[in-house]
Amino acid sequence: MKIFKFYFILLFLPGILSGCVETNILDRVGLTTLVGYDAGTEEKIATTAVIREVNPEFQSNVEVVTTENETSKGNRMKANRKLSKKIMVGQMRVILFGEELAKDDLHFYIDTHLENASISNSLYLAVVEGETAPLLQYEYKNIDDIGQHIYRLIEQNVKQEHMISSSLHEIAHDFYMEGKDSAMPIIKREDDLIELTGIALFSGGKMVSTLPVEDSFYVKLVRDSFTSGIFETIIQKEDIPPNLMTGTASDMPVAFDAIRSKRVLKLVDPTTPEFDLQLKLKARLLEVYPDVNLGDPKVVEGIENAVSKNLSREISRVIAHSQNVQSDIFGFGEKYRSSVRNSNLTKEKWHEMYKNMKVNIKVEFDILRDGVFE
Repeated sequence: MKIFKFYFILLFLPGILSGCVETNILDRVGLTTLVGYDAGTEEKIATTAVIREVNPEFQSNVEVVTTENETSKGNRMKANRKLSKKIMVGQMRVILFGEELAKDDLHFYIDTHLENASISNSLYLAVVEGETAPLLQYEYKNIDDIGQHIYRLIEQNVKQEHMISSSLHEIAHDFYMEGKDSAMPIIKREDDLIELTGIALFSGGKMVSTLPVEDSFYVKLVRDSFTSGIFETIIQKEDIPPNLMTGTASDMPVAFDAIRSKRVLKLVDPTTPEFDLQLKLKARLLEVYPDVNLGDPKVVEGIENAVSKNLSREISRVIAHSQNVQSDIFGFGEKYRSSVRNSNLTKEKWHEMYKNMKVNIKVEFDILRDGVFE
């Protein structure tokens, strides 16, 4: 009899538990793939949501809904009143912020999405030139799902190392770290296309400046290590050995691929503070103009030295810009905090020190033969 009761409970218990779980049938819900936030009127939040609806025949339809309310949850309730299906956020892949809103403060939005257990920490955050609503509401000729399109645009550029990564987890990590600030990609609409145009620099939760998209290479060099990618630069005439110049050319455009880099950062003087930054790069030369004899070791050495000078100058420029706007997107402050015992570092304290920081940059660039990589 006891054995019978035991098996009866085992069979009956799953039925009770399953009745307690909320089920969501795919053709009865709308899946939010992207949300854009803008500054609303009278201090309200303007939200534009890209929602994919799937019908019983498994055909999908994309709705773009804009609402305005005091809170993001209130905006979701308003959007629900405009749709025939319940809105779910578990498939959200991108959060966009309008330029005006990003310059105000994103602290609230970072915390709100971190606290939502149904939202993945791997979704991307980005800033839109202007406002998000016009960009998302525009009727694109060759884009069916604007939410998925923007997600794939950011994802493939991050994977190919053309753009810094800005997942919710990474942004929150940098935001709450005393010695580092956040950075996000910037996008805008150009006719019927959407493109990455730059990097937004943050100080605390506020966007304080931008860098052009071409500078993403230098930012990533200082922040991380490259494992692959393509790099193009123009070597200035003063950096080029005279024997490499032909004709009347005033500079030398070069392109490299399969870049590998190694970054070593040391704090050498905590009072200034002063750092030594050593970067070692190896890459294959794809293009160079005008044509040069790459079979000559002296020519190759000349190009390597010229690229090293060019990279050092450009990296110094980008770091100096970030110092001027007090945005340590590179994490020098975190290196300082981990190197100086009892530093009691705060963001405010580090931003004051960061303005006077000195960085000694040394770049070693090596050109590898085609098909050879260590």
